[in-house]
Amino acid sequence: MSLRTAAETLARSASDVVIVSALRTPICRAYKGGLRDAYPEELLASVLAATRAAVPELPPAAVEDVAVGVVLSELGGSKAARMALNHAGYPNSTTLHTVNRACASSLQAVSAVAAQIRTGAISVGIAAGMESMTRNYGSRAVPQDVWPALLDEAVAAKDVRDCVLPMGLTSENVARRYGVSRADQDAFAVESHRRAAAAQASGAFDAEIAPVRTRFQEVDKEGRKVGAERAVTVARDDGVRAGATLEALARLRPAFAPDGASTAGNSSQVSDGAAATLLMSRAAAAELGLSRAVLGRYVAGVTVGCAPDEMGVGPALAVPRLLAATGLTPRDVHRWELNEAFASQALHCLRALDLEDAWRDGRVNPDGGAIALGHPLGATGARMVATLLHGLRRTAKGDVGVATLCIGTGMGHAALFVAE
Repeated sequence: MSLRTAAETLARSASDVVIVSALRTPICRAYKGGLRDAYPEELLASVLAATRAAVPELPPAAVEDVAVGVVLSELGGSKAARMALNHAGYPNSTTLHTVNRACASSLQAVSAVAAQIRTGAISVGIAAGMESMTRNYGSRAVPQDVWPALLDEAVAAKDVRDCVLPMGLTSENVARRYGVSRADQDAFAVESHRRAAAAQASGAFDAEIAPVRTRFQEVDKEGRKVGAERAVTVARDDGVRAGATLEALARLRPAFAPDGASTAGNSSQVSDGAAATLLMSRAAAAELGLSRAVLGRYVAGVTVGCAPDEMGVGPALAVPRLLAATGLTPRDVHRWELNEAFASQALHCLRALDLEDAWRDGRVNPDGGAIALGHPLGATGARMVATLLHGLRRTAKGDVGVATLCIGTGMGHAALFVAE
């Protein structure tokens, strides 16, 4: 049942939660890319400082709370995130907490800050995300035999085991259960790279990317550092392969199962990056003289659960619930950002949501997705918000957008935004 009508959802209101800035660092390949020598707190500090610079009218002390999505960092990243906040020039009075909802962490952070603003707890907040998968990523799931007390519980044994199932195997489950072929996955991946390369070449990402000043040192084929460390400014995503072809992807071996269809080429890239979204009440924006700087508004977000061993289906469940809550239909949405954790799950979600035509005509991921751009776990949700809002404002195709991700351990999150 709809909680509101479409007209109510789309109408401006004095109680709106508006977004004044949405920025991200470049997204770079882990281990080999331009941000591999940066620490996650450096990436976060860089984008938080860029947010300050983008909105000079906003006193840093006006930012009351910051929520940071982070998945892999030790101790939840809370110490590193607080360090980054202070380093970027925000005062001690600005509080901070971290959020870990796996792949949707920073989109969950956006929802959390928006909820604080709606309830009047704060007037201005930042939702951010950071991840250095170079420094923190382990490609193997926790061995199942390290949790014998849990796994001995017969009633819950399968779901418990599935929560530590490697994500690549969940991709294989989706492909097998829902009939997503290797050929279709490879074709989807090639198109993701083509779209991202076209967007990069046209300057479509320029407004959302905040360059990072960091250091870089070359490595040899064995991964050993060679030569002198030098200062660099990284301003472009470096995982995009403009020349990706079906023939090249078809030659790749399955990455997760000997007879599988998911490969390094049709799965999201392991990446480094950070992103930040500045939110406030519409009243605060007016009081601070920022009404004309508003990019858009946050409308609603929902999270749903699904089976852990096919976690990639999450968006197919979250989007209908989001649309039902807002009184909208898929036809009302002008742009979709669907995280491409794996081509298998992205294709299944497109089919389940009847969005294949929308993908073909460029309403879904028109500038590519995580297969081409990369997926720095804690930062991806906020990265998608930046791409969504700047993309909506860049074109005349409409102003309603949805960002949605699948979530490890079996969930999906979807959020609705309206550009202004």
